[in-house]
Amino acid sequence: MKAIVLAICLVACACVVRAQELYVNTEPASNMAAHSLGVRVENQFFTTPEFKNRTTLELMYGASGKLMVHASGYLSNFYQTSQRLEGGSVYAKYRFYSVDSVQSHFRGAFFGKAAISRNPFNTQEIALEGDNSGVQGGVIFTKLIHKLAISGSASYLRGFDNSGNAMPIMGAKNAVAYSLSAGYLLFPKRYTSYKQVNMNVYAELLGKSNPGYAQSYLDVAPAVQFIFNSVCRLDFSYRAPLYNSMDRFSKNMYLVRFEYNFFNL
Repeated sequence: MKAIVLAICLVACACVVRAQELYVNTEPASNMAAHSLGVRVENQFFTTPEFKNRTTLELMYGASGKLMVHASGYLSNFYQTSQRLEGGSVYAKYRFYSVDSVQSHFRGAFFGKAAISRNPFNTQEIALEGDNSGVQGGVIFTKLIHKLAISGSASYLRGFDNSGNAMPIMGAKNAVAYSLSAGYLLFPKRYTSYKQVNMNVYAELLGKSNPGYAQSYLDVAPAVQFIFNSVCRLDFSYRAPLYNSMDRFSKNMYLVRFEYNFFNL
């Protein structure tokens, strides 16, 4: 029995060491532990010109040490006055490169996403988080150095007709997305137990462009994160545009997320 408890603790502690890689607005190249399940409930909202919000329920599974998959459902009142189910998405990430050493590593991963939505086309942004049907593919690289983790990503998006709504003839059908993220483990200063509360702070740059349409943006998204008992996390973030020439919902957006993880399933 003691051996089982110790094994669980070691797995949890291993996850805590990489806590500063658990970016709030992007994904790292690292994966969740194999045979683990994560459940997320997230709400994103903006208050101008009026209060609108979107709720996301997401399930994540570590299929192996190199492969993880996500499935998400979206509910919002972005496009109408009342809440309604908008659609869903699936996501997969495969870690193809890893160099590990004591308190540091460098990792690379490919990812892909496919989404379906029934919303009308009211904005210029191709977004697969409830707004648009489409596919996305890209690459992520993440470097961990002790308490600091830095990550960058680049991806291509292709928008499709939404269920019951055709894409505008003159609208962009392709987009390029890019990000640069930094995370720092602020507390604890020294680990004595996997039950210690972790506090991580993040700064993320989030950008997207519609090639050929002079439509692009670059947002900054500071965030704070708390991790409890190495299995439960609470995220808070706000993103604001540094530059914007794209009509979209995602600017000036608040985010609150709760996540719980089940290990060794």
